[in-house]
Amino acid sequence: MFAMRDDASQRLPPVDPATTPPPSRADERPEPLAVAEPPLDPEPEGGFIAATMEELRKVVWPSRQQLFSESVAVILMVGLSAAAIAAIDRFYHWLSLQVFR
Repeated sequence: MFAMRDDASQRLPPVDPATTPPPSRADERPEPLAVAEPPLDPEPEGGFIAATMEELRKVVWPSRQQLFSESVAVILMVGLSAAAIAAIDRFYHWLSLQVFR
């Protein structure tokens, strides 16, 4: 049905492997760098509970006001998202009743 056009002007000249230089190092992918692993710290004195308490002392805890305001924001956004999903669900329910009546 369709014939492929064999245009000699678009062909590349043949490559002679004897005269082609080998690829340079720049063409090759570099080897990934080895990352030195930091030495593991021995378990601190007192075991797991002491280490956990030490890490908890480093935490920056929010103030009561900040905790309250962020909690209100989360509850508000969850409520708005639920209302939007319910409205879309009711719309599609109404639409399906109209179409498949």
